[in-house]
This record gives sequence, structure tokens and C-alpha cells, in this order.
Amino acid sequence: MAEKELAFNYKRFYDLYFYIFLLLIDVNDYARRRQEKGKKKYMPSDEELNPNSKFVNNKLITQLRENLNIKNYLHETKLSWVNNPELIKKIYDTLVDTERFQEYMKNEDNSYLADKQIVLYCLNTIIYNNEDFFTVLEEQSMFWNDNVEYVIDMVSKSLKNFTIGNDSTTKFMSKFKNDIDADFSKQLLRMSILNKEKYKKLVEENTLNWDYDRLAFIDLLTIQIAITELITFPEIPKRVTFNEYIELSKIFSTPKSGNFINGVLDKIVQQLEESGEIKKEGRGLK
Repeated sequence: MAEKELAFNYKRFYDLYFYIFLLLIDVNDYARRRQEKGKKKYMPSDEELNPNSKFVNNKLITQLRENLNIKNYLHETKLSWVNNPELIKKIYDTLVDTERFQEYMKNEDNSYLADKQIVLYCLNTIIYNNEDFFTVLEEQSMFWNDNVEYVIDMVSKSLKNFTIGNDSTTKFMSKFKNDIDADFSKQLLRMSILNKEKYKKLVEENTLNWDYDRLAFIDLLTIQIAITELITFPEIPKRVTFNEYIELSKIFSTPKSGNFINGVLDKIVQQLEESGEIKKEGRGLK
């Protein structure tokens, strides 16, 4: 059951990756529709008849719109922003009001790089700072808001890797780097559950100066999972594990959690190294 839940969470994480690409496309489509509507007015102005189509014809977004991998994934998952037209409008309106966008539209630089930079600006500044965007995500999936920062970073990296030579078959980041990467989380989850009581006792023994029942549950859970990684994966350096879980505590727990987790983990690791349960041999592993 837990492994199924983990797999589902990964899927929703990957859904969000493509969902954000679609959001960029939909903002661009909204701009296109506005221009077409302006031309059809009874008495359109000269600007409406001859609009600046630089953003509408953005080369990077055109690539995204025509990409078969995006099309296929969205078709399979039925992901759509169709029920959130106000969000699309607000993102576009906010974007066009910025000095950065206005400079982009006026500038005679019609390069691919200029097009890429305005898309990245829209993603990392306009969308990322839009409260309605986070509200919509929260309404659609309980998994998304915790992951959105990482997913936006993934989308941003993918866009930066695009070049003018990319065609409609260009692939995007995989859900996992390889089979080893995919198996890691399953193994970590499985061993954490199997050794739950043992590792819980270890934490209790090393927090005797604390009121255990009043310690943050997420901190205790973080320490137990870190212990699992330290024991189960001898090829991962200790410092890497320490840093990863301290960073996680900054996101999911309190500002003081990092020091607490670091201190408790350090004591437990010394104990487990002495007993031989943790063996980190080789250069850079200790």
C-alpha cells in the first residue's frame, strides 16, 4: 500500500512538470486570441489591426506547442487549464504590465535567446509569484504545492536546454534517471518501514535530554529515514545524507530542526559505526 502511494506521488509530481509547460502554452494562446479578437472589432485601431506579435510568435513556446512528447502526455493524462481561464488571464495581464515584457516587445532583437529569456521570466517570476496559481494547484492535488518549487526548477532547466534546433520529437526529463534511481526510493521506503521500531528506539535513546513526546513528529521521522539511508546504502557518503535531510527539515519542519537533526544523527552514527552497522569505506564516503 505504501509503495503504491509512493508511485502515485511520483506520477503526480511528473504530471505537474508537464502541466506547467501547458500553462506557458496557454498563456501564449490567450495572447493570440486577444490579438485575433482585436482585429475583428467593428472599428479596430491601427494597433489592433497591426499588433506586435513578437510574444505570440515566441519561438520557444512554438516548439513546446508542437512537441509530440508534450502532446502525447497531455492526451494520456487529460491535464488541462480549461477550468481556470481567470488564472491564465491574470498571469498574462501581470506579465504584459512589467517593464521587462515591454522592453522585450519594443526591442528589435528577435533572437531565439530573447524569446527564451522572456519565457523563463514568465515562469520564474510571474507564475512562481502568482498566489492564484498556488491556490489552483492546492485545489487540484494535495501533492502539488509541496513539490511546485522543485518542478518549476525542473521546467526551467528543461527550457534552458532547448535550442533553436530542437524539433517536435525532443524529449524531456525522465521521471527517474535510471532503474537504480527508481529502485532507490522503493528500497528506502521498504527498509524504513521494516526497521521502524528499531530506528525509533535508537532515536529515543539519543534524545534522553529532550521530552520525546513533545518533539516534532516530522523531525523524528526525518531522522529515522536518514538512519535507513545511512545503513542501507553504504555507497552514499555520510555528509551527503546529513546535508540532504537537514535541507528537507528546513522545508518541512522548523528553523531549529536542522541543528537538532544534525546533533542527534551525529550521535547515532557514532554508535552505529562502533557496532559495525554503518560501514562507509572508500574515498569521500566517510
